[in-house]
Amino acid sequence: MREALRRTRSALRQFPDLIAARGSDLITIDAKDRMPSTDTDRYAISTDTINAGLLFTAAHAPTPLYYVFGDLKVLTPAEVIHYTAHALRHRSGAFHLVRTEQAHHFDDVFGPAAAAVAA
Repeated sequence: MREALRRTRSALRQFPDLIAARGSDLITIDAKDRMPSTDTDRYAISTDTINAGLLFTAAHAPTPLYYVFGDLKVLTPAEVIHYTAHALRHRSGAFHLVRTEQAHHFDDVFGPAAAAVAA
């Protein structure tokens, strides 16, 4: 599936990886497996991904979309746009560069693992 999605221009290529529940709320997660750059402490998120994420969020409100990175930090498409609106863009313009310190800790967004087990 990954290989087929990688080669297509379909919007499904940018569809979230997971549909989950946080308590009684439905949420979506797009896993971004790359760790932040070791040189700049930034996440590089493609413009295509952000545009698709914003469209997905608008079309499926109130279901939120979260990007979860390899270091278990979390951002939403709207946060990426907010944090990069006045920031230096990647020289190709194909990526939004977001400082890792602006991302939320996984447990702050989804709750600690111990709370999930107790629920």
